[in-house]
Amino acid sequence: MPPRDSINRERNGGARREWAETLAIAALGFLAADQERLERFLALSGLSPETLRAAAEAPGFFAGVLEYLLADESLLHVFCAHADESPADVVTAHATLIRSA
Repeated sequence: MPPRDSINRERNGGARREWAETLAIAALGFLAADQERLERFLALSGLSPETLRAAAEAPGFFAGVLEYLLADESLLHVFCAHADESPADVVTAHATLIRSA
């Protein structure tokens, strides 16, 4: 049996990943709620509305959504205001998803 602190780290890591995925899902919803934002995201990611659902199941997709936001500071700030999150939270969530991919 693994040491207790190892189990706690695993649990915390799982909760952290769940939080990061939830934030990324909120970011995707934010993008999808505005036609222009969604079209730009799809164009830059090479996705289409038809392929978006399948892409969302791929490892790294949610990290990519957050990376997209991080690449556009003004969009990041609009999302953060909308989601009541800080840009630092988005950075942390992105790093969490990258580490666990």
